[in-house]
Amino acid sequence: MDNILNMLPPLLEGAGTTLQLFFITLILAIPLGLVLALLRMSRFAVVRQAVSGYIWLMRGTPLMLQLLFIYFALPFVPVIGVRLPDFPSAVVAFALNFAAYFAEIFRAGIQSVDRGQYEAAKSLGMSYGQTMRRIVLPQMVRHILPPMSNETITLVKDTALIYVLALNDLLRAARNIVQREFTVTPFIVAALFYLLMTLVLTWIFQRLEQRYARQDQ
Repeated sequence: MDNILNMLPPLLEGAGTTLQLFFITLILAIPLGLVLALLRMSRFAVVRQAVSGYIWLMRGTPLMLQLLFIYFALPFVPVIGVRLPDFPSAVVAFALNFAAYFAEIFRAGIQSVDRGQYEAAKSLGMSYGQTMRRIVLPQMVRHILPPMSNETITLVKDTALIYVLALNDLLRAARNIVQREFTVTPFIVAALFYLLMTLVLTWIFQRLEQRYARQDQ
């Protein structure tokens, strides 16, 4: 028991890094994903194709590869040539990657809204922005909750990938203790941390789904 208590401070510090990356990614990726979803449905073919290409690229390549590219290869890219520190590199990679997934979720949610809603809003003299803000997006939310729940839980687990950048996240903190103490207990405790985080997220999304289900009745 004493050993576990001694493990908690470094594991909590690692969990803090994990949660920090998780929340910053959500704050950046959700609005970016919504913008990409709207651009994906643009009337301009060039814009649609450019956004589709971006989404295809980000969804078609491993997140770890994107992470390593931004950290190691970005400084050698002509014109850009910027070297980001380890944590900002992780934030950029995660935000760009998950924005692509969120964009497809948002697009599917927007397209699930009946076309009659658009016509009704147009007959009331609403602009496109007003229609989206007051009519479409509020209805979209109830449709996207299940896939958003899955993607958000995936984000929690994918934060372990920053291990490759030597960031002191939860997984690295656990591994450091394993190498020092020669016991697998830190991995078990780390697993419990991840399970707790996913449990909280699952509960939050279930509550949201129940709330919208009551509104439909």
